Amino acid sequence: MADEKAQTQEFKLDPDCELRFEVESKNEKVTLELKSGLAEVFGTELVKGKKYEFIAGAKVAVFTWQGCTVELVGKTDVSYVAKETPMGLYLNCHAAMERLRETAEKDDTRGPITMVVGPCDVGKSTLCRLLLNYAVRMGRRPIFVDLDVGQGHIAIPGTVGALLVERPSNIVEGFSQQAPLVFHFGHKSPQTNVALYNLLVTRLAEVCSDRLQANKKARVSGIVINTCGWVKGDGYKLLTHAAQAFEVDAILVLDQERLYNELVRDMPDFVRVVFVPKSGGVVERSQTQRIEARDQGVREYFYGSRTPLYPHSFEVKWSEARLYKIGAPVLPASCMPLGMKAEDNLTKLVAVAPGPNLLHHLLSVSFADSPEDDVVQTNVAGFVCVTNVDVERQTFTVLSPQPRPLPNTVLLLSDIQFMDSH
Repeated sequence: MADEKAQTQEFKLDPDCELRFEVESKNEKVTLELKSGLAEVFGTELVKGKKYEFIAGAKVAVFTWQGCTVELVGKTDVSYVAKETPMGLYLNCHAAMERLRETAEKDDTRGPITMVVGPCDVGKSTLCRLLLNYAVRMGRRPIFVDLDVGQGHIAIPGTVGALLVERPSNIVEGFSQQAPLVFHFGHKSPQTNVALYNLLVTRLAEVCSDRLQANKKARVSGIVINTCGWVKGDGYKLLTHAAQAFEVDAILVLDQERLYNELVRDMPDFVRVVFVPKSGGVVERSQTQRIEARDQGVREYFYGSRTPLYPHSFEVKWSEARLYKIGAPVLPASCMPLGMKAEDNLTKLVAVAPGPNLLHHLLSVSFADSPEDDVVQTNVAGFVCVTNVDVERQTFTVLSPQPRPLPNTVLLLSDIQFMDSH
């Protein structure tokens, strides 16, 4: 019993303080419980007396405006109380957006479109989650757009997507993934195919704009956009392109004054560029941790995070599937047909012959009925992972969230691989 006692920590937090803790060790579980007062995790309120369980990889910040007592049971790698937090500034950002929403409601116009930018590991996703949760708690229905193809939160890595947020995110699992809109990019960095990335961002912006036109509540609530951490050179051009495509009103720059100054210089006057400090609780991730997080994202897609999901496994005949990837290798200008630019090649549909090279790759199942449709700019229904290839029988086995048959036969090959250990 003494051992268990040692694993329980109680924290009394003063107003405007934050308890930060991390669970790194595999097989460790930490339970968080609010004993008294009021507190929130990334903008979602904690329910008093309810136990929240976190597993390896969790980095959590419990913030209180009024003061509270919380209890942690289990082994944390780090746990401490921070008196200095940027939460007041984040709340100001929310308040400014809320004022714009009120004006939009009165004038029947569009609410604020806000883009969060900054280098890797400064807390962009966390700030997006906070702003979305605060908006939803005010009765808003904002759209969350995630342009981070490496570490996105809407679908698996290698995609960009949008989601209508109707309720605060789950403290442990994040936002409910009901009917997100997802486009296949197929690589874990925009650098691999900048032309395709820009094309998809433009397409996503068009679809979101249509959604805002159709839904008054969403129109007034606006959009919150999360971006990649690539902010120099071509990465910076991608940010300015996204800002233009979505017609953003405000850009929140986390932690990098140089980026802030460049955007102030290059953005039109009506775009407000605001510098926001990052939270002291933000931890830089190593390459290994980033790879693990990507793997975890794919694993949760097939197997669920808290509530277990039971994916199906079945064979697909080579003759039944139409496999493609987007983007052919760039040809030198001298080899190009007259009048064709290299870019056109990067957004072209290229047929792929099935074979052993498909093993462990993820495939996006397109909503396009045939290759004659604009497959590149059509959203996807979901994803399967190739777990086995039988060359003799000319079949491949897929791991799929739903039983056979596949909802469609146009499949897009992704660079992203997943080793199914189940």
